[in-house]
Amino acid sequence: MNMQAMLKTMLLGAVLVCATQAFAEHVQSLRGDSSLIQDTAPPEVKYYEKDGQPIDRDYLQQPPLIPHKIDQYRITIKFNQCLGCHSWQNYKTRNATKISQTHFESRDGMVLANVSARRYFCTQCHVPQTGATPLVENTFQPVEVMRH
Repeated sequence: MNMQAMLKTMLLGAVLVCATQAFAEHVQSLRGDSSLIQDTAPPEVKYYEKDGQPIDRDYLQQPPLIPHKIDQYRITIKFNQCLGCHSWQNYKTRNATKISQTHFESRDGMVLANVSARRYFCTQCHVPQTGATPLVENTFQPVEVMRH
């Protein structure tokens, strides 16, 4: 790189730093003027049922809730800890719920030999059940004729 190009690069870098600092002074947080460092009460801890009885589903096609803790479970593109118990190979010996046949179908309805990529990340749909109080009142009533 010649000297003139190096000077242009350094000048451009200095201009960007100054512009970034000026812009940052006008950015406002969604918290308003609240600081990140403040004395606030810690969030309420949710206590999960350990292998509790499954909570009934409230609507047709609702994904089942997970009746145990999963906070230490690994689900990556190469490894899914849920399959250690819930796969068709292991569910009987682990006394776990078997993965639904729908998890082995492509979006085009083709039956696959392995869990479909769109169903592989379990926690996209399934969440751990807990006895936490609802954040808002819920007056939902399931349609009984659709439950069966």
